[in-house]
Amino acid sequence: MNRREFIGFIAGVAVWPLHLQAQQPAKTARIGVLRLIAPDASPSHSVFQQSLRELGYEEGRNVTIEVRWPQVHPESVTALATELVQMRVDIIVAGELASAVAAMRATTQIPIVVAVFATDPVAAGLVKSLSHPGGNVTGLSLLAPEVSAKRLELMRNVVPGLSRVAVLWSPHAPQHNDLLRETDQAARQLGLALVPIAVPSADDLNRAFQSAEKERVGAMTVLQASQFAAMRARIAELGLKYRLPTISGETGFAQSGGLMTYGPGVNDLWRRAASYVDRILKGAKPGDLPIEQPTKIELVINLKTAKAVGIEIPREILARADEVIE
Repeated sequence: MNRREFIGFIAGVAVWPLHLQAQQPAKTARIGVLRLIAPDASPSHSVFQQSLRELGYEEGRNVTIEVRWPQVHPESVTALATELVQMRVDIIVAGELASAVAAMRATTQIPIVVAVFATDPVAAGLVKSLSHPGGNVTGLSLLAPEVSAKRLELMRNVVPGLSRVAVLWSPHAPQHNDLLRETDQAARQLGLALVPIAVPSADDLNRAFQSAEKERVGAMTVLQASQFAAMRARIAELGLKYRLPTISGETGFAQSGGLMTYGPGVNDLWRRAASYVDRILKGAKPGDLPIEQPTKIELVINLKTAKAVGIEIPREILARADEVIE
C-alpha cells in the first residue's frame, strides 16, 4: 500500500462511522405529564410545550408527550401514574402535589419533575432538602413567604371598613390545611375575621357564594389549587354577581374578571419545569437539582371589576401592579 492509498484508507475509516451515525435516527424522548385537570383547562400546558420547543424538543420529531389526567374521579390519578410507568416514559412531569405523590408511589427509578409544589416538600416528607432533594424527584415550589398575608393586606387596603373575609378552600387539596392555618394567622394579625368555606367541586360554587353573602363578608380570598385554576372564570363571574371583591393567586384570575391576582406566576413555574426536563434528559440527576422557589410575585388588578363591585383602588396600589386591566 503506497502513501496515497494509506491516507485514503485512514480518511475512509474516520468518515465511515460518522456517516453511519448521521443516518441513525435521533432518540425520541418520551415525557409523561400527570395532572389533576385537563390540559385545556389551564394555559400552563401550552406554556410548557412552547418552552420545550424553544429548547429544541419538537413533538413528532424528537419528543412524544403523553398527557394523563382523571376524567371523572381525582383518585384515579394513581392508576394513571402506573400507566405512565408501564409505558416506560423517560421522565414524569407532575402538575401538583397529588399527582406528584401518585408518581412517587408508582416509581422510584423514573425521574419526576414537580411543576408546582404547593406545600413544603421537605415538611411533607417528599424530599430530603430543598437544596439537594435526593432520590428521583425535583421541581418548583409555589410557596412564597407571606403571600397569604399580602393578599389579605391588599384587600384590607382596597375595601373600606373590611372586617370579615371569606376564604375558599378545597378538601381535595392536601396543601390547604397548612394554607388555611397560615391565612387564619395572617388574618388575626391584620385584625380580620376569617370565614373558611369548603368547595369540594365546581357544583358547590353557587352555595359557597351564598354562604359568603349570609356570613356578611366584605371580601373573598381563594387559596391556590389546580381545582380552583380550572374554576377561575366561574369564581370571577360569581364575584361580580354578588358584588364581592375577590382575590386569588391563580394566574389569569383577574384577566377572567376577578378583582385581583396576587401570587407566583404558575406559567413561569411550568416554563422553568421545561428547563429541568431538558437538563435531566441530558444527564442531570433529579436528586441533585435544587427545588427552586418563586422568583416573581405578580399583582394584576382589574379596574372594570373594581368599578362593578363599587370600590376604588388606591393609586399607591395601582403603582405596584404588574398589570392593570382597564
